[in-house]
Amino acid sequence: MDNQGPVWEVFLQKKAGQPFVHCGSLHAFDKEMALENARDLYTRRGEGCSIWVVPSNAIVASSPEDFGPFFEPSNDKVYRHPTFYQIPDAIGHM
Repeated sequence: MDNQGPVWEVFLQKKAGQPFVHCGSLHAFDKEMALENARDLYTRRGEGCSIWVVPSNAIVASSPEDFGPFFEPSNDKVYRHPTFYQIPDAIGHM
């Protein structure tokens, strides 16, 4: 943190029903300022209909180094993989 305030991550929803997509970061001292700054920076041309702002220090993520140990537990659940049925040709070529 510096004299610009903490960093916030900005997620934008382009149209209702679509997923939110990370579009950048900004500095702000509180959530209201972060939301207003996000609106001013990332929706100047009407690019979105909804905004999320999240303090960067609140985001928890896995590490690329943990790929094997972190994701392996799901690999042993073969029923999660679509290998037990055939996709009809009419559906597969849409």
